[in-house]
Amino acid sequence: MEQTNSGLKKYPTIGVCGLDCGLCPRYYTDGSSRCPGCGGVDFSEKHPSCSFITCCVKKKNLEVCGECDCFPCSKFQTEEEYQQVKESSSYPSYKKAMSNLKFIKEHGIEKFTEQQAKRIKLLETMIENFNDGRSRSFFCKKACLLEIPDLEKSLARADRQIETEQTGRDDFKNKAGILRAILAEFDF
Repeated sequence: MEQTNSGLKKYPTIGVCGLDCGLCPRYYTDGSSRCPGCGGVDFSEKHPSCSFITCCVKKKNLEVCGECDCFPCSKFQTEEEYQQVKESSSYPSYKKAMSNLKFIKEHGIEKFTEQQAKRIKLLETMIENFNDGRSRSFFCKKACLLEIPDLEKSLARADRQIETEQTGRDDFKNKAGILRAILAEFDF
């Protein structure tokens, strides 16, 4: 999970503000629109100004706001306000921002990155084995919001169904449909 890079942060898959950058569709995009993650290489070209990075990383030499003695400060909305934000994108990671930072505050960043690594691995499995070219954002959303055991069970169930129905290994359209239907059963 630890990345060596010439960016500002040790863990670019974790946003300073608590976003799960490593579960974002733009993190898995090829080409110039790919986001390097929070504070990753060339981050400033993608996100020129970030008050969280200025305060937390540049001024206090911390990785995320959850490590700060002043967390949560006035930069943050309440958890209820985050939940009220209208879903304007296919990746609603803001819903987990405060809980991610509170987890880091209580258990430490290493414990959080262990859990995040599991989520990232599950997401990468979904993208590699089930992406029909149109499902990446949906898979990112589910990897961010569902509990890890639910993701694991969903993947196992999809694999069983694919085997039972004898869906072809390269039939990504049907494989994506199977996994999407299973993951859609979970409501937020």
